[in-house]
Amino acid sequence: MNTRGFYDELADRYDLMYADWDASTTRQGRALDALLTTSLGPGPHTVLDDACGIGTQAVGLARLGHRVTGTDLSPRAAARAAREAAARDLALPVAAADMRALPFADASFDAVVCADNALPHLLTAEDVRAALAETRRVLRPGGLLLLSTRPYTALRRIRPTSEAPHVHNGPDGRTITFQLWHWHPDGERYDVELFQLLPSGGTWTTHTSGATYWALPEEETARYLREAGFGEPVLHLPAATGFHQPVLGARRPVPHTRSTL
Repeated sequence: MNTRGFYDELADRYDLMYADWDASTTRQGRALDALLTTSLGPGPHTVLDDACGIGTQAVGLARLGHRVTGTDLSPRAAARAAREAAARDLALPVAAADMRALPFADASFDAVVCADNALPHLLTAEDVRAALAETRRVLRPGGLLLLSTRPYTALRRIRPTSEAPHVHNGPDGRTITFQLWHWHPDGERYDVELFQLLPSGGTWTTHTSGATYWALPEEETARYLREAGFGEPVLHLPAATGFHQPVLGARRPVPHTRSTL
């Protein structure tokens, strides 16, 4: 399944991967807000979430007063993000868009958030460079990118073959989500089989979907950021931020102006 198809198919059930999705939006929003305000000063800030999914980070940031726009490769996921925001009386304009070709003018945003392991869906150096170039383009000078991925430096060493199950307790019973990972011979890319077991009249209904990732280590991702023209990236670890993944922060440099006498 391609990336868009993976998230289109998952959009209606994505929240079931969390024990409490709404609480997660609040927690993640606060963690990202702390990084935004530490770097950019007090908000609200104009923020693009360029892999917004169903709104996990975008809703949390909008709750805190930021002016958030969401885009996602999956039209169904982006539409759900808009519905989730509206249900909470939050403004969240959304669009279906590829992060390699963003439909915004230059220097439109104070910050761009690219979270939840979205960038590793891009499987070639050319695609990663294109996405980071577009991100830099839509950031104002001095603007901030917050990019989170899995901790691939460690994961590439051990190459796990599965992820522990996640359990969601809903009104109809428990939903169980787990993943199997199939590493490619190159040791860098892997296919995910995502299984969701939904309660159904005393038995289970199983949904299976799949996607491919490129497990870029943190320092390699930082190198691509430097090549794209960002300032020196800073790695923020979960123990310090409370966010569930490592976050690379990088600024679009402010051009130096030459004074004249």
